[in-house]
Amino acid sequence: MRIIPAIDIIDGKCVRLSKGDYDTKKIYNENPLEVAKEFEAHGIEYLHLVDLDGAKSSRIINHQVLHKIASKTNLKIDFGGGLKSDDDLRIAFECGANQITGGSIAVKNRELFTKWINTYGTDKIILGADANNEKIAISGWLEESTEDLIPFIQAYQKEGISYVICTDIAKDGMLEGPSFELYQKILAQVPHLKLIASGGISTFDELPKLAEMGCEGTIIGKAIYENRITLKQLEGFILKN
Repeated sequence: MRIIPAIDIIDGKCVRLSKGDYDTKKIYNENPLEVAKEFEAHGIEYLHLVDLDGAKSSRIINHQVLHKIASKTNLKIDFGGGLKSDDDLRIAFECGANQITGGSIAVKNRELFTKWINTYGTDKIILGADANNEKIAISGWLEESTEDLIPFIQAYQKEGISYVICTDIAKDGMLEGPSFELYQKILAQVPHLKLIASGGISTFDELPKLAEMGCEGTIIGKAIYENRITLKQLEGFILKN
């Protein structure tokens, strides 16, 4: 299972929110590149970079942060937040993203998102399936859609999607543990999925459990910044696996 630390960006700074609420913003570092380099120094190869300003504005905003991290580290970056047009996607890939994550766009403009899957290939496009009570949430989690989570994933798997990041919003940033039952349910109903667990990771012991369930990766945010899980522990996990 891949370990994928998260850096969320507001105003070019590394922040975390709770349950996606912008009013709960906590700044952890003014310099995201510094954070990324520290991850890399501990054997981490992947990074989940989220443009929270972009998610609110419905267009890419913090692409300079992406470019800086991509050009000054060897981290493989998946980038998301506000990608709504072909132009946004072009900028993200030109600035060094290895993959992009589309969430709201996959709900609001299926035609365009499906075109991206066909144009860039399934290894480049990740479906962001963020949910509240198993309903898909969009627009930086400020809106809940009428889409049911599992049928939504199944429909996109038919279009060729293989990578899916699923965040249970109720768990995100709360350090209360991830949605094991939800991930089990998804993996049972959607075979051959590369499911990336996200939200709520709070202790190191949860990682082997997610790996055993069959998650392809896990995104860890606040647990790292609040020192619940150390980079040394993650380094050890990566070396063992």
